[in-house]
Amino acid sequence: MMSNAEVLKELVPVTARGEATRRKLLAAAEEEFGGKGFHAASVSSITTRAGVGQGTFYLYFHSKDEIFITLVREIGRKLRKQMLATAGGVVDRLEAERCNLQGFLEFTQQHPGLYRIVQEAQFVDEPVFREYYERLAKGYSEGLSDAVRRGEISPGDAEARAWALMGIGHFLGMHWCLWQGKLPEPGVVDDVMKMVSHGLTA
Repeated sequence: MMSNAEVLKELVPVTARGEATRRKLLAAAEEEFGGKGFHAASVSSITTRAGVGQGTFYLYFHSKDEIFITLVREIGRKLRKQMLATAGGVVDRLEAERCNLQGFLEFTQQHPGLYRIVQEAQFVDEPVFREYYERLAKGYSEGLSDAVRRGEISPGDAEARAWALMGIGHFLGMHWCLWQGKLPEPGVVDDVMKMVSHGLTA
């Protein structure tokens, strides 16, 4: 069975003004879905927040499902871009891991609806939910494998390590950024990086 993302053909604006309107709709959708959840949000609430008519919405998206799926993918793309930018120019892998973690936490702070939107994707379109995490893990795995080849970190299962590191970031972001509404103190990140670097060995 094909997912919603496979069935729907994306409508792509052909002008700068059209792209600006599409971005405005996505920003409004992020606030609506992040604040209300998928089922409580509606096309009309999204267009009202965006300041455009409902007819305009359908020039860019076929349905509420499609804009939600597009939003999940857009959030993933922006997150990967921010993490790369935060670690830009850093050669040492362990320092890059610190930058990646910091970039993720900062992104989570900037996008308070992130957790709700991504978790609801599991029930709206599971393949897109899995794609979100698998694309993150793929980039992590490749970076870790490269670092092993350069002799920066010890050999190990890059895929398992990638998912473990993602889990650390995920729950740190949930505890501090989502539930407390703030970035963790620098000492928290320091302690986490000590664990990443040396494990739990006494």
